[in-house]
Amino acid sequence: LNPKPKPKISASRRLFLKVCSKAMTMVDNEKQARKEERERTLSERVPELQLSSMSLQDLQNICKELVQKIDVVDEERYDIDSKVKKNTTEIQDLSQKIIGLKGKKRPALKRVRVSADAMMGALLGAKVKESVDFKANLKTVKKEEEKKEEVTDWRTNVDTMSKSGMEGRKKLFNAGQ
Repeated sequence: LNPKPKPKISASRRLFLKVCSKAMTMVDNEKQARKEERERTLSERVPELQLSSMSLQDLQNICKELVQKIDVVDEERYDIDSKVKKNTTEIQDLSQKIIGLKGKKRPALKRVRVSADAMMGALLGAKVKESVDFKANLKTVKKEEEKKEEVTDWRTNVDTMSKSGMEGRKKLFNAGQ
């Protein structure tokens, strides 16, 4: 009669949390194993010192040996550090090249002025022996010159000016009768 209540977390989320918890326990176990391994190797390589029964000369000798070992280890650390830096810069350069190759966009084309002869030479290569004259094949168009109004003496137009207006028309009308 009572239906099962819906879980508040989805199945995929529950699975994800379970996987995460297993991963966390695995990481903790790995850290613990590394810590135990470190302690074991240190106990093998560095025996415990019993300083109470040693003379001053023996203590000085031990200190000199430790300083020499520290110098050797420091040189190795410096060499390894320089190799790591070199490798990281190389990795960064290669990753930049990869990014450049993947996302490279073509640059915008620029206009270049090229003569017709140079263009034909580029297209056809050595086949072009003579320069092709494109202008020779074009039709020639003759331009008509605009008719210019001829400049005449103003005194010749005096008769027409006297005939302008109503009086001039009246004179022309009267002259026609």
